[in-house]
Amino acid sequence: MSAQNDWRVSAHDWRVTTRSIFRHPKGGCRLYLITPPQLTVKRFLPPLEAALAAGDVACVQLRLKGAAGAPAPARAWLDASRRLAPLLRRHGVLFVLNDRVELVRACGADGAHVGARDMPPAAARAQLGEDAVLGVSCGASRTRARAAAAAGADYVAFGSFYPSSTKASPHRPRPEILRWWRSASPLPSVAIGGIVPTNAAPLIAAGADFLAVSQGVWGHAEGAAAAVADFTHRMGQGSA
Repeated sequence: MSAQNDWRVSAHDWRVTTRSIFRHPKGGCRLYLITPPQLTVKRFLPPLEAALAAGDVACVQLRLKGAAGAPAPARAWLDASRRLAPLLRRHGVLFVLNDRVELVRACGADGAHVGARDMPPAAARAQLGEDAVLGVSCGASRTRARAAAAAGADYVAFGSFYPSSTKASPHRPRPEILRWWRSASPLPSVAIGGIVPTNAAPLIAAGADFLAVSQGVWGHAEGAAAAVADFTHRMGQGSA
């Protein structure tokens, strides 16, 4: 591997680390961080590293948007990943791209997350191969969750459970859907949408395996590290 490409995941690391967090959850609830849609990587790295050191973060999803919500160019994803991927590997944290299935390997990511209006889960699995992580947004739909599992998803995401300033959603499931999924499938569930430390308890109690959080961490009044520490404390209490 050339020096300029040594930030990418090696073939060995890809086989050993990919999907293990979702195939073999530690038990209890863990954090799944989503990056701000617009970020300057140099400025974002210090709060990210502080957040990773502050508590139990299982996964980071890179979500990038251009001006006015337009898709970010491939170069932006590659440049951000060049800095993020090595840091996340050092912390043992999974690295997932939002939507951009075709860039997963070039970015050194562990997989991709697709939404209802993105690539169909079966097509995403076919393009990613069997080793990469595939997550699927299911809104409030039990039918879509079952279909995602059948198509090869590693986890399903339900939400938005609360109003979100990060991404508007017409779906507003009740926490009961997490309890249903835990009894219906061995695949982990991710709760998403407007989650902050003070409203996380019902989702943890209902059996969410992961809480996907963006503004609730990066916009926290006391900083990202304080938010992660607070979430980790509450998740520990909810899992006790």
